[in-house]
Amino acid sequence: MLHALAQGGRIALIRNQAGKTTGLEMFNRDGWLMSDCTMLLFKKLKARKAIKSCNGQPYRITKRGLELVRSEYDNR
Repeated sequence: MLHALAQGGRIALIRNQAGKTTGLEMFNRDGWLMSDCTMLLFKKLKARKAIKSCNGQPYRITKRGLELVRSEYDNR
């Protein structure tokens, strides 16, 4: 999942009328919805400071997150 974020993906939170988070959606750089992101994984990435949101925008990868990404052979 970090690879998709490193390539330009984003995580958008879904909130209810009260402002509480009810779910999330992860999009790759092409805008396709990815289904492998869960709330538990999101919380782990946020706790490790691998992702960050600025000014209410969707969550994107940080410099720390880029350090955590392991290289892969077929990673464009």
